[in-house]
Amino acid sequence: MPGSANTINENVNNLDNMLNSTGDGPPKTAKQLEKEAKKLAKLEKFKQKKEKQKDSPAQTKDKVEVKSRECGRRGRKIAESSKEESPGDKKDTSCPMPDSYSPQYVEAAWYSWWEKEGFFTPEYGERNISEQNPKGKFVMVIPPPNVTGSLHLGHALTNAVEDAITRWHRMKGRTVLWNPGCDHAGIATQVVVERKLWREEQKTRHDIGRDKFIEKVWEWRREKGDRIYLQLRKLGSSLDWSRACFTMDPKLTRAVIEAFVRLHEEGYIYRSNRLVNWSCTLKSAISDIEVDKIELPGRTLLSIPSYEEKIEFGSDEEIIVATTRVETMLGDTAVAVHPGDTRYKHLHGKFVIHPFCDRKLPIVCDEFVDREFGTGAVKITPAHDPNDYEVGKRHKLPFITILTDDGFITEGYGKFSGMKRFLARKAVLEALKEKGFYRDTTNNPMVVPICSRSKDVVEPLIKPQWYVRCDEMAASAMEVVRNGELRIIPEHHKKTWFHWMENIRDWCVSRQLWWGHRIPAYFVTINDSSIPKGNETDNEYWVSGRTKEEALEKASKKFGVPASKIILKQDDDVLDTWFSSGLFPFSIFGWPEETKDLKAFYPGTLLETGHDILFFWVARMVFFGQTLLKKLPFREVYLHPIVRDAHGRKMSKSLGNVIDPMDVITGISLEDLHKQLIGSNLDPKEIEKAKEGQKQDYPNGIPECGTDALRFALCAYILQGRDINLDILRVQGYRFFCNKLWNATRFALTYLGNDFKPEENYKCLIGNETALDLWMLSRISAAVEQCNNGFETYDFSVATTACYSYWLYDLCDVYLEYLKPVFQSNDTAAIATAKSILYKCLYVGLRLLSPFMPFITEELYQRLPRMSDKDPPSICVATYPDTEECPWRNLEIEAEVDFVQKIIHLVRSARSDYNLPNKTKTEAYVVCSDDETSASLKKYQSALSTLSYCSKMEVSTSPPKGCVILTVSDKCEVHLLLKGLIEPAKEMLKLQKKQDQLQQQLNKLKQAMSAPDYEVKVPQEVRQTNSEKLNQTEGELLRLESAMTTLKSME
Repeated sequence: MPGSANTINENVNNLDNMLNSTGDGPPKTAKQLEKEAKKLAKLEKFKQKKEKQKDSPAQTKDKVEVKSRECGRRGRKIAESSKEESPGDKKDTSCPMPDSYSPQYVEAAWYSWWEKEGFFTPEYGERNISEQNPKGKFVMVIPPPNVTGSLHLGHALTNAVEDAITRWHRMKGRTVLWNPGCDHAGIATQVVVERKLWREEQKTRHDIGRDKFIEKVWEWRREKGDRIYLQLRKLGSSLDWSRACFTMDPKLTRAVIEAFVRLHEEGYIYRSNRLVNWSCTLKSAISDIEVDKIELPGRTLLSIPSYEEKIEFGSDEEIIVATTRVETMLGDTAVAVHPGDTRYKHLHGKFVIHPFCDRKLPIVCDEFVDREFGTGAVKITPAHDPNDYEVGKRHKLPFITILTDDGFITEGYGKFSGMKRFLARKAVLEALKEKGFYRDTTNNPMVVPICSRSKDVVEPLIKPQWYVRCDEMAASAMEVVRNGELRIIPEHHKKTWFHWMENIRDWCVSRQLWWGHRIPAYFVTINDSSIPKGNETDNEYWVSGRTKEEALEKASKKFGVPASKIILKQDDDVLDTWFSSGLFPFSIFGWPEETKDLKAFYPGTLLETGHDILFFWVARMVFFGQTLLKKLPFREVYLHPIVRDAHGRKMSKSLGNVIDPMDVITGISLEDLHKQLIGSNLDPKEIEKAKEGQKQDYPNGIPECGTDALRFALCAYILQGRDINLDILRVQGYRFFCNKLWNATRFALTYLGNDFKPEENYKCLIGNETALDLWMLSRISAAVEQCNNGFETYDFSVATTACYSYWLYDLCDVYLEYLKPVFQSNDTAAIATAKSILYKCLYVGLRLLSPFMPFITEELYQRLPRMSDKDPPSICVATYPDTEECPWRNLEIEAEVDFVQKIIHLVRSARSDYNLPNKTKTEAYVVCSDDETSASLKKYQSALSTLSYCSKMEVSTSPPKGCVILTVSDKCEVHLLLKGLIEPAKEMLKLQKKQDQLQQQLNKLKQAMSAPDYEVKVPQEVRQTNSEKLNQTEGELLRLESAMTTLKSME
């Protein structure tokens, strides 16, 4: 039997190797984890190599064929056998546990079972969502990912955090809804489908027409749209898929139309002719978030779509007045100077003549001009520059548009008409030189706005567009943050919130696209000569309607004419994607209908997302929630940081540092990483640069880490206020942590045996617990408290550190080691107590970890002995531990064991210094100068002996000779008996050799750190590492010196 005494004794002897954990002291740093990961990776590779040598292809094939019958022998075979189960079936955990942890095996089958059982729905357990749950409710919507995409690390971080929060609330017994959805991503999707159409049929969308193009987009959506949902499932996201929605679904489309019409009727939405971000390639206005700002240090050549040659930016052509965009001279309507600039006082109110036409340009005075920059005189082009636009409005200047929608010079400009805008730039420059007006060209650092979708240079153009008036909404949004109704976490983001709101501008919501929600506004033409004809830029000649019939009725009433005299033409434009996203917290529940879901789940509890879309998405949801429903859409906003690479660089395809989370989960070779680059849109030079980046960062590819390790790493990385520099080795370190979890549980279950049945009132104690038993219970309570605090304060690194330290340092490194001689003994009472506490360790520890690592904790939870048939069927609907369930905190005992661990650490270090293997037992004697310390340590003599690898360790007043003396404190020292175990002369030579090596390392390190430019040239992270090495090496040398002194005394 697995639980027999003989089996336990055999497994106890192997526990050191299988747990692979002998650490002491405080939790390991990220650097230590990386070193561990590298070491273990090498061992793993060696092990795999040996396995390959043992198994020929023929043998492997035979093993696969008999996989289901051999499910207990190896993890790989069990993984294969699990594939025979039907999707949705509960995984069979009756087989013995595999020898080691396999992410592929552990993550198989659980998600489909969770989904089938309905664990992720708020109705689970026959709960009535209309009734109030005394434990509360938790509602959150997912930031809907674009239908075009696949998950990137930003999505992985979002879902790791959101799922951990969701699972924690669900385990707290609350009614929980985490609602999934997908965004139609207007511009992104249209661009992808247009490229596909051109690639396959050599046609543009205009060639096939709007209706057929929209059909093709829906075809593409049906073909690709579920991919991202499958990836979310792969991440373990506990979303209620029965409520999944798409922003172009009929339900959500109705909400969009209703919102537009209501806002238009109430005067919040209006039409105006203003300056917008214009993409000449897309022929559409774009939002600020779709504009990438590229900083240029000076003259730089950039590749621009539809131009054969690269175009120069960053030069400054001084032509009486300074400009970086020579071609816009054609639209100049004034020259501006600062009113206090004495150089131009005599020209105030005068005019200059345009160099290419007879247009008279007034010289206007405006304080926006920087008199110290350039000539102090600025040409004003109101129709093509944001600053000039404001100057033009202040001085009532003409607004002259010189560009067509696709970026050509308009008619009326002679030889320049019909030219592409950047070719016109060269032509205008040549013309200036011919006329003698050209002065000079100099380097000019500048920022070039690039459309993130088309990679074209964005042009400021005046276009008639639809706008949402935001001033009142912004004022209300600031007030709710000030009075605490809306909480933004971390708090430093409030500064950004107020900055945006105080400088709010009306929001342009129209886009000149075909894919998206077509604007429900109609231009009115009236067949009546007594009523003047309108212009499409005139707001007064537009009406909105939920249907065309409603719009016709409105127009008839507005203009006082019968409907028969009215012709309506619906606007061809669609709404900005952020408009429908801003309605997401209530449109998904059926608004404007008063549905059961809307009543139950609006407003929500929390909105979690990246801080980069605080204004673009979060603010718009607050605007619409308050304006349309008179309620905030959520009470709290948690903003997570941005994921960067291990070097702190932004992830970029051209750097080769973009990481697909699926590659981290399943692993990928360097060769396959290179293949991904070849299939991208990068040019050959960028591909070679990216390959070098990949080779440097992932010389051996990316190892298989599994979903649980990736999720845990992302949550552990979060320190509020800092970006995440993700190092794959740290993720791999958590994959090894999973292996320790696996082995610890496997051996613990062996200790418990098949006949063990936990007591239902398991928080009660037996009464004969040892001091270390009580310490372990106290550490359970401490971990429970820290995890709950971490979730309550959104400080996830606190919760992950608590879980990690509990499993690794408290349970594996101390308690399981301590239990070995207990289970080897014949003391049935002590064994019964140890089993009881060990079960508590597993039962509480797995539930603590479950929100972060749902797959491995479910696998192990299902293998635990059951208290009763009423136990929760899954860990994800089990109760999350709290201090009421675990009332065992004892700070006095924790302080005592901290002192005990200090002794253990000193003894282990000394044994290491004298090269004593663990199997060589020695004696140790603790000498205390006070009775209180002596009495305390006597309770731990057994634990001290076991954990220090000593045959005995006793509290004594007269230790024997031949001991090395280790100082613990001013009241306590340990005498470690070495006489007869070592040859002093031989050991002295070893230590001297080691001392020489360390001294050389120290000298070399000091020399590097004393270089004159060290503080300037060496990165801060490297300097910190060097300082740690310096302190560590100096400490080792001091210990060696002490050890050598002891050896001399023993000769």
